[in-house]
Amino acid sequence: MDRMNPLDASFLHIEDGTTHMHIASCSVFEGPPPAFDEVTRRYNNKLPLVPRYRQRVRFVPFDLGRPVWVDDPHFELGYHLRHTALPTPGGAAALHTLMGRLMSQELDRNRPLWETWMVEGLEDDRWALISKVHHCMVDGVAGTDLMSVVLDTERDAGTVDVGPWDPAPEPSDVTLATTAVTELLRSPYEQYRALRSGTRAPRDLGRRLGDVVAGLRAYGRELRPPPASSLEGPIGPHRRWEPARTTLDEIRTVRRALGGTVNDVVLTAISHGFAELVRSRGEDPTTVELRSLIPVSLRAPDARGVLDNRVTALVLHLPIGVDDPVERLDEVRRRMEELKTSHEADAGGAIVGVADITPAALVGPAMRLATRAMHRTPQWLINTVTTNVPGPPEPLYLAGREMLEYLPFVPIGPGIRTGVAILSYNGRIAFGVTGDWDAAPDIDVLARGIEAGMATLLERAGAAATTGEPAVSS
Repeated sequence: MDRMNPLDASFLHIEDGTTHMHIASCSVFEGPPPAFDEVTRRYNNKLPLVPRYRQRVRFVPFDLGRPVWVDDPHFELGYHLRHTALPTPGGAAALHTLMGRLMSQELDRNRPLWETWMVEGLEDDRWALISKVHHCMVDGVAGTDLMSVVLDTERDAGTVDVGPWDPAPEPSDVTLATTAVTELLRSPYEQYRALRSGTRAPRDLGRRLGDVVAGLRAYGRELRPPPASSLEGPIGPHRRWEPARTTLDEIRTVRRALGGTVNDVVLTAISHGFAELVRSRGEDPTTVELRSLIPVSLRAPDARGVLDNRVTALVLHLPIGVDDPVERLDEVRRRMEELKTSHEADAGGAIVGVADITPAALVGPAMRLATRAMHRTPQWLINTVTTNVPGPPEPLYLAGREMLEYLPFVPIGPGIRTGVAILSYNGRIAFGVTGDWDAAPDIDVLARGIEAGMATLLERAGAAATTGEPAVSS
């Protein structure tokens, strides 16, 4: 029995039939596709490496404690690993539609919270895996680690048949409640120990508290309502999905010529895409304030491979009103540098820490109530989400077939009609654009705008390299 941390549990509490809290990917492989039985056998042999794949969520009676993971005595791989095919000719649009439809369906909480679909019938004799995992199980970094475990790092990797699985006995409701009460009674003592430890280094404790206060002030400045735009508002349960693409070499070319980090460059391209999107809707980008949630990983290097969530967040104003690509990149870089000194990440970590010492009987109902309220009352703190996750730098394989593309999906929630996930893989950078089916039917404009934004940056970078002088605004 393994208890969730507060952030993991929050992703369960805020899911409500409209806000779907799963993360996902669409992996495209070279053909010909293997037999489904072969894929099933290889997944089955990998299951001992990912124990969480055979565990389900149990809620503690009366919310006395956070939910726990327990072995599922009725686990059946055939329920989670599924098989389908696209209608001929299996073009990109059909795959994108299928991805959106699968992302519109929540995972069954009575079973382990993951599904993988083998999709045949893609054009050019390719096939795909659409993998879907609940956010309470992994964050983006852990999700890519998980994919690296399930797939092979060598084309001709062999397999070893595993024996039958022997699940641990499932705890009763009485055991769950008793354990939660015991932990609750122990909690004040643990808090006292943590406080004593902190007061032994008062100067360091004072600095940390100062950072948190500064971060909370920075968050507070975002409470001012922005001008109304089509980018924010209520959403429904159905999703659209569209990818965009570039390469790591192209981003490095822009960096060398124009400056900034890899993250700065991709955020600049995304800003261009959003400018194109609002312009196509008849809005002026200079009058639209676009606030993006930027998840920041707190995962230590030695925590790679641990399946949980270890993130905080920043709020970045994407400069969609700046038309010149070089000026836009400079503005993104300036704003990101300001955020690094704003201590918003420290404040986010402190908020999670408060949740850790708050009784679950208060946290769960409060979060569910807040989610319902956000569906009725507009939230204006953020109106999009942009998450950037480093993926495997080397090619991965399944049944001897190379994974050609690794395309991400990010969930959206109340007030957030579009979101963009960025994922690197083997020298490629993929953008996965999520949109609400009804409120964002034109996310293809955003996806193509991101690619156009990269093209304009490359053009300016090429001009700067040719003249040997720094690029200047035109």
